Amino acid sequence: MSRTVHARRTKHKEKAVRKPKFQADLAPVDDSAVRALNDALQLTSNSDFLSEAVALFQWAVSERKLGHRIVSESVSGEKKILVLPRLERVAPGTTLPHVKIDWTEAELESLAQLSSSEPEKPTPALLRAMKG
Repeated sequence: MSRTVHARRTKHKEKAVRKPKFQADLAPVDDSAVRALNDALQLTSNSDFLSEAVALFQWAVSERKLGHRIVSESVSGEKKILVLPRLERVAPGTTLPHVKIDWTEAELESLAQLSSSEPEKPTPALLRAMKG
């Protein structure tokens, strides 16, 4: 087989391989967020955005699998720990953070009464707000 024919066949095979397509139906607020992030990161396409997002999630998953916490630290030293329930599923034997609330007897009684009573009917203002 001549070199030219082999090169054409190889080139033809390369063209036949297609990249997978990805399409998403986003709420308007999410679409705006993606556009703003694309601008802020100077990305030229949604494909570039998705590649960056996948890389970030792959890193986050690998860190949580190792038991590492993902922390943001301000200049003043204030730290915030990233907690995403789906990301926490891959963490080895860790429990989700929790908050201890010291309830007074009166607060517990009020909570019990609220949770066992019939819910209030929505106000006309709330109904109008829900209709948009």
